[in-house]
Amino acid sequence: MKEMVVISGKGGTGKTSLTASLASLSGASAIADCDVDASDLHLVLSPEVQRLESFKSGHEAVIRQDDCIACGTCMEKCRFNAVHEARRYGRPSLFKIDPLSCEGCGVCVRLCPEKAIDFPERTCGQWMVSETRYGPLVHARLAIGAENSGKLVSIVKNEARRIAKERDLPWIIVDGPPGIACPVIASITGASLALVVVEPTLSGKHDMERVFELTKHFDIPTLVVINKWEINPGIAGEIERGATSAGVPLAGKISYDNSVTAAQIKGIPVVEYGGPAARDIREIWHAIERRMESIEKPSVIEV
Repeated sequence: MKEMVVISGKGGTGKTSLTASLASLSGASAIADCDVDASDLHLVLSPEVQRLESFKSGHEAVIRQDDCIACGTCMEKCRFNAVHEARRYGRPSLFKIDPLSCEGCGVCVRLCPEKAIDFPERTCGQWMVSETRYGPLVHARLAIGAENSGKLVSIVKNEARRIAKERDLPWIIVDGPPGIACPVIASITGASLALVVVEPTLSGKHDMERVFELTKHFDIPTLVVINKWEINPGIAGEIERGATSAGVPLAGKISYDNSVTAAQIKGIPVVEYGGPAARDIREIWHAIERRMESIEKPSVIEV
């Protein structure tokens, strides 16, 4: 299987729109939306959910009110101000733990003199397996304020790989998260190719260079795409030269095209809508295929 991850140094570069079009052009692929903090690939691919699973990670403290004697030890010892007192007229105060503030350290559980605090596993979100016109889609929804998105990314990727193997699909196409942090590392681990999407700005150039350092560290073949390149041809040229200096080939440039917005409104990939951007993305897909062929069949140097 060929596994390509589309990433970017920051959000809003057009990464998801490009991923949807590449999924359409691939013909047969397992698709994974690993941007679990702000998943939106489903808005374009219109999936039908077939399977829904809870994502659990870490623990949270919960006070059993019937056993609590309102001694206040939990509030005194909590370093995250997660325990709050609710005063009641003529009755003992109630102590409650704010699940958004609780870090799951377990100090209150250990120090409670009445052992009145439970410590269940925390439900941090959901992950789903859906069907689309372009193939199976594995995606997720991380709960508000929840952590461990890197772990959820790994679950999404592993399930996409399992489905691709089960159905004998030649491609796994991953919409990765932006940036260079833990979720990005989880999304590119084991990938055949990373496709970095960048906009022609100075900050975009800087973000691209940081992503290149990451993919180089993990020894992942990389291509770069410049989106909306006409808004600043000068910077676009600098980005192309910088990528070449870093040993990263240019897969192509995408035109600034109102058809992209029109396609999003219709809820379809831009390659199915048409326009200059659609033509550019088709050329980028051909460049990806050529790059994948060179990775799979490395040239032999005779000595």
